[in-house]
Amino acid sequence: MPEMNHRGYRLHVEGAPGAQAAVRLEGRLALEDLKALMADLQAVPVKMKPREIAVDVAGVEYLDSAGAMALIEMENLSRSLGIPFELLGVSEKDHGLLCLIDREALQRPPLRPESERPAIVVRLGEVARRQYRDVLEIMTFVGELVAALAYCLVHPRSIRWEEVKFYMKRAGADGLPIVALISLLLGLIMAFMSSLQLKQFGANLYVANLVTIAMVRELGPIMTAILVAGRSGSAFAAEIGTMVVNDEVNALVTMGFDPIRFLAVPKVLAAMVVVPILTVYADFFAILGGLIVGITGLDLTAFTYIQQTKSSIRVFDFATSLVKAVVFAMLISGIGCQRGFQVRGGAEGVGMSTTSAVVSAIFLIIVADSAFAIMLHYVRH
Repeated sequence: MPEMNHRGYRLHVEGAPGAQAAVRLEGRLALEDLKALMADLQAVPVKMKPREIAVDVAGVEYLDSAGAMALIEMENLSRSLGIPFELLGVSEKDHGLLCLIDREALQRPPLRPESERPAIVVRLGEVARRQYRDVLEIMTFVGELVAALAYCLVHPRSIRWEEVKFYMKRAGADGLPIVALISLLLGLIMAFMSSLQLKQFGANLYVANLVTIAMVRELGPIMTAILVAGRSGSAFAAEIGTMVVNDEVNALVTMGFDPIRFLAVPKVLAAMVVVPILTVYADFFAILGGLIVGITGLDLTAFTYIQQTKSSIRVFDFATSLVKAVVFAMLISGIGCQRGFQVRGGAEGVGMSTTSAVVSAIFLIIVADSAFAIMLHYVRH
């Protein structure tokens, strides 16, 4: 084999296949050249298949643990092929480094090869098992939360009303600007886009009906719930998760407090109060956005638009919208608290629980809204 020169080392091999191979190494045997060094050293016993191998490292100027491991790997490979191996010219310092390498550990196979992946049936089973365990944990938490709410209903003085007010402000009053802005823009967009089609039939007046029915029946509750899930549901999960990580929840249990009654109930009650109120504001600002488009772009008067809005909506639609908002609030606050209590580990666990709380809340909101849509369709008819 010819002499091989790399950035840090030089390797020269003398001998013919089937005879003795003399390998001379010079320069630096270090981590930065490990891949090339391993390939060059292992090529000697594999390609030449010599009778015996002698490696001279007297010219090596620097040897680190990666270089020592490459030499030991070459020795193990040679001995596994039945080729005698000898290391020459080893200094006292390099000998000490070579002795630090666990030769037996290098010969053990990995617990699982990196390229090995479990079969798809195994992976599907793992996913199903995780989902089953997750559903059990959610159902257990729901039972504990219902029991805590029932206890608080019988003993209202046990509720931390100051905390309820605090979360009402944080989830409701602090969230009003973003809910109002998005609802206003949504009303503007819906009115403008629908007017482009209704103009062709001279039905500009029905823009008010479209915006009002769409917002009050469907978009108002679901858009408000998604915004609250992103703002407050994630905050609930992060707050409780941080307390779990810091062992504050265990401290509450030690002091005789029920963590669900102490931490989750105020959040759930606050969400059940403020989400319907935010939904009403969302409907109002969306109708206001449609009114702006109707006055400025459709030649409608404010009186005409408001009258058409009033005639298109019924008390039943408004009531069912509020019922949806209450259910969505329970889902958002409940799943946020449950994911918080589920946290294990450190900051990474808190981040994962926060993400899971938002994603799970949005999924449950959409599922619940679909159920409401089917149920209310038959109730109305």
